[in-house]
Amino acid sequence: MRIPVITGTIKRRLLVNFRAEPEVVQHLLPAPFRPKRCGGHALVGICLIRLEQIRPLGLPGFLGIASENAAHRIAVEWSDENGLPNEGVYIVRRDTNSCLNRLAGGRIFPGEHHPAKFQVVDDGKIIDFHMESDDRAVQVKVVGGPTAQLPVDSCFSSLTEASSFFEGGAIGYSVTRDLGRLDGLRLETKMWRVAPLAVTEVFSSYYNNKQNFPEGSIKYDHTLIMRDVVHEWHAEPALTTPACSCA
Repeated sequence: MRIPVITGTIKRRLLVNFRAEPEVVQHLLPAPFRPKRCGGHALVGICLIRLEQIRPLGLPGFLGIASENAAHRIAVEWSDENGLPNEGVYIVRRDTNSCLNRLAGGRIFPGEHHPAKFQVVDDGKIIDFHMESDDRAVQVKVVGGPTAQLPVDSCFSSLTEASSFFEGGAIGYSVTRDLGRLDGLRLETKMWRVAPLAVTEVFSSYYNNKQNFPEGSIKYDHTLIMRDVVHEWHAEPALTTPACSCA
């Protein structure tokens, strides 16, 4: 039986975003997904999130757990069985430092996770983030600090536009061991607020992999940060889809 609602606090969330050629991204997506675009670009990225006081809704916060997590994801659109439009993210891979997340993910609540080690320095001025999965398949490095605006070459014309784009992607569908099934999870925040982060160093082994993204097909766009956001996770029905061997 799956727990219907999980609640807690997003202590820190980095949305590290890259713009990519839609045709390249489409090859990484199973049906029925297609890339959600901004200015003709597909948007792909990593959600690096520290969660605290995570527990089933109704339990007191002191019983909750904390964890560092990473999700490589692609902004997508699709039409449901009635032809109605939907938007969200397709999650290629989830990594976590939490044993409970790994044990419960895909069983008690949606989303299977890989074990990983995280090293994070965050003093409110500088964030120095490093993650490496235990299987050494994924490495992530992000270094940056607060700023007032997006990079001048971002595909978004304003912070408001970028915020709205990613707020709409509240539903995430994650790859599972069953290549024909995607686990669904919906994020609800009590207050959505983001700020830009000026990044001096950024690396993802997944997006740097030329087999996934040939030379010139992907470029760093911007990073957003969220802090101290009360939220809930709601399970969504699993999605059956043809297996995608490209991701």
